[in-house]
Amino acid sequence: MQLAFLTSLYDRPGPWASVYLDTSRMDESARWRRELQARNACDELAAQGGDDATVQAVYQALSDWPRPAGEAGRAVFATHGEVVLDPPLAVRPIAPSQVFWSALPRLGPLLDLAAQEPACLVAYIDRTGADLELRSAIASMPAGKVEGTKQWPMHRTATNAWSERHFQLSVENTWDENAAEIADAIAGAVEELGADLVVLCGDTRERRSVHERLPAGLRATVVETEHGGRAAGSSRLLLDEDVRAARETYLRRTAEAELDRFRAARAPEGASAAGSGAAEGVPALVEAAREHRIAELLIRPEGPDAHRQVWVGAEPDQVAVRRTETQYLGDTEPLPARADDALLRSALATGADVLRVRPEIEDELPVGGLGALLRWPYDEQETEAATM
Repeated sequence: MQLAFLTSLYDRPGPWASVYLDTSRMDESARWRRELQARNACDELAAQGGDDATVQAVYQALSDWPRPAGEAGRAVFATHGEVVLDPPLAVRPIAPSQVFWSALPRLGPLLDLAAQEPACLVAYIDRTGADLELRSAIASMPAGKVEGTKQWPMHRTATNAWSERHFQLSVENTWDENAAEIADAIAGAVEELGADLVVLCGDTRERRSVHERLPAGLRATVVETEHGGRAAGSSRLLLDEDVRAARETYLRRTAEAELDRFRAARAPEGASAAGSGAAEGVPALVEAAREHRIAELLIRPEGPDAHRQVWVGAEPDQVAVRRTETQYLGDTEPLPARADDALLRSALATGADVLRVRPEIEDELPVGGLGALLRWPYDEQETEAATM
């Protein structure tokens, strides 16, 4: 999951206001509704202890008008009288309104939104070239155009006469060369834009020709659809459904693969966790976070461990299960925080990946809702320390 844009939230101390609003309904009363949502959210922030300057900054952000077209929701994060991050959301928040005043930014709801929107490169293909479009969690935007260098001949004739065979061969060669150029452009765009999957639109023969010429390592993330097209006025309603289905399939496949890795890295049942390449349970994860050993954090926000209380200091590795563990906190005035928020801060600060394990995946891993793949097992760490 691409969460690097959240690191700016940890450049300054809290406490933090975190607000999520569903703003998808657009009609003649939309502006009045936004104003009401802003007032209600800020009343809730004040009731939870938010300071006046931060509450006012949140109100100004939420009541700002007009809003971008296609916005489905808001996620506003503010502290000390300043809005630090205010991304428009292309996916509706699960609840109409969620308001938090806490020591750390409340990011759990954002995981659900980001997890539904892997970056998707859509290629609208015809015989002469392709238009590329990137669909992300924030918006859809043009991502380039490729025109094949071969523009003729493009259409085969119906005759089988000997005199037509050379012409038919020229048509085949033209299709092949243009398909190769389109495939090269798609591969380059995927690498440059960091797209997670590719959707090919167009006639069956054209998209199949491009698909076959893509690099082998990319083909597993490619989906073909007969809906949508490059021609002006082509309907894209059914294409949107196909893109949504492709994203869901991608997310499930990715999550299941990562859970397989996590399952393989766990210590066998009854064995010591020492030497294991995975950790689960709040105490083990807190220790791994303090040692910067989390390579990938796995979170089920609905799990019981996700909302357990831990204690945090000003730095990402200052986290402890109990307030009395001041030797780990390095802070004389630690603050309580949710375990998932504290571990997310530690993971993002050290460049770790984050996987939101989707609730529809029928697996109880990680136990309690929190787990991690580790950068190195404990026995390797201890061996290296002993040889120094």
